[in-house]
Amino acid sequence: MANTEWTSNPITTEIIRNAFLSAAEEMCESLFRSSYTPIIYEMKDCAVGLFNENLEVLGQSTGVPLFLGNLQETVRFAMDYYGGKEYFQDGDIYILNDCYISGTHLNDMTVFAPIFYKGELVGFSANRAHWLDVGSKDPLAPMDSTSIFQEGIRLGPLKIADANGLKKDLIDTICMNSRFPKNAHGDLNGQIAGCKTGEKRLRTLIDRFGTDTIRHATKDIFEQTARMEKEVLKGIPAGVYEQTGFLDNDGVSDEPIVVKMKLVIDEDGKMEIDLSGSSEMAEGSTNCGLAQTISACRVAYKMLVLPEAPVTGGSFRDLSIKVPGHSIFCAEEPAACSWYFSHLGLLIDLIIKSVSEAAPHMVAGAHYGDSMVCYLSGINPKTGELYAHDEPTIGGWGAHDGGDGQDCLVNVANGDFKNFPVEIFEHQFPIMVEEYAIRPDSEGPGKYRGGLGVKRTYRMLAEETFLYLWFERSKMPAWGVCGGKSAVGPEIRILDEQGNLVDTCLKASKYPMKKGWTVKIRTGGGGGYGDPLERDEEKVVHDCHFGYISADHAREAYGVVMNTDGEIDRPATKKLRAAK
Repeated sequence: MANTEWTSNPITTEIIRNAFLSAAEEMCESLFRSSYTPIIYEMKDCAVGLFNENLEVLGQSTGVPLFLGNLQETVRFAMDYYGGKEYFQDGDIYILNDCYISGTHLNDMTVFAPIFYKGELVGFSANRAHWLDVGSKDPLAPMDSTSIFQEGIRLGPLKIADANGLKKDLIDTICMNSRFPKNAHGDLNGQIAGCKTGEKRLRTLIDRFGTDTIRHATKDIFEQTARMEKEVLKGIPAGVYEQTGFLDNDGVSDEPIVVKMKLVIDEDGKMEIDLSGSSEMAEGSTNCGLAQTISACRVAYKMLVLPEAPVTGGSFRDLSIKVPGHSIFCAEEPAACSWYFSHLGLLIDLIIKSVSEAAPHMVAGAHYGDSMVCYLSGINPKTGELYAHDEPTIGGWGAHDGGDGQDCLVNVANGDFKNFPVEIFEHQFPIMVEEYAIRPDSEGPGKYRGGLGVKRTYRMLAEETFLYLWFERSKMPAWGVCGGKSAVGPEIRILDEQGNLVDTCLKASKYPMKKGWTVKIRTGGGGGYGDPLERDEEKVVHDCHFGYISADHAREAYGVVMNTDGEIDRPATKKLRAAK
């Protein structure tokens, strides 16, 4: 070990800070390149974190935000389960996916490993990745589950490796509970590779700087983060801010799911989020474990407080969270948790909306709100084997002070998700993507408009395909703030081979689709910011020229009149805006 006496050195601290971040990104790349399923290596449905021995964040990758906020809480539970950090040994690797521990659904497997340096525990590397199938009652994940026991294999903290190597019998048992065991084995190997990469990088850093220097620099990084966050929080006026929202339903009943939150900022700049009054555990699967609720609150906090700065072990010190037990935010056995993120996305939007009057410069309109998931499954006629495809659909984000909302972006819960390439999709599955385009007029109008949703159409090429849908926020679509207007919500149409309308459902489980049938998906836009009549006329014209909005919409929403030749009629526009 290098024998380096520590003196506070900002250059060394910055080198170590960026080395932590680089190590996390390399861990993620290792996972991408080693995994077997496209949902991981193409769509990036995963996240990684590197922690010190006290489970404080050293570095985390870009990835799924709702995973990143609670990886350390998941590892902490495992540590407590085994009686403390003394239990861990060099070479250990663990796996778990219990919804009530990790907070998410059973498809999300967490793999972590302790990191030792010359016999001393110095940290942990951890990652979480979505497995294609974990043996639920339907392929991939059920849309209509009412119990955790319908959702697949459930694992508490299990040691799958030690100094003697992998425990093959245990790993085989886990993977055999998937309809796609080859994928499960490959993805688990990728997650193990990600952990090993983190171990290697942390050890290399200690070789270079020494344990004392790493720990002192880490302390400085944490303290700097805490000071910066405190400064921003003091910019929000002290007070009590409340909001209430609701989801369409829980996928089983037609009763709305209520999300109620109270945000309290005290005179010292501390923030408390209280979720009392929210719905009790749902009959369907819009439930999550406490760890995931904590993570969602941290995501909202981070969107308000220093969104440009990385999360460290100094983050969230001034944030506390109150969550009622036996609720959608603190699920208990045997609650179903398959669609755990819908109410969390709504919660994040509500937290931001709550301070829109007190701190309008910090907020944005609501985004389209949910993963808008379309599953397709059946027997591939080319191979005679079961296939299953899982894909969230992108939509519009809310506008903010000074800028329009982002068009066609994945929802906040999924963060760094990528599009599944159409070419790969059509090569692997007996389905054709006939349309993938921006959905005009779907934005929330405003001085700064919300982002636009998308249109997507799938045509079935096999004799029978099963369709699974989970689309949300139709009854409470993305709202605007500071005078901005609400966006258009989602829409689904199922058509037969002649183009006749068959159904318009937003949620479906194992819906039988015949050859030639199509499902037409329309996602919602983001909420606007500010009065639409104050929008720059040239920006409205630009949006018309590019087909983002229609001439009729320009007139009705923004008071801008377009001629038949596509140019603005300025006298008519001035008159119309004055009259509105």
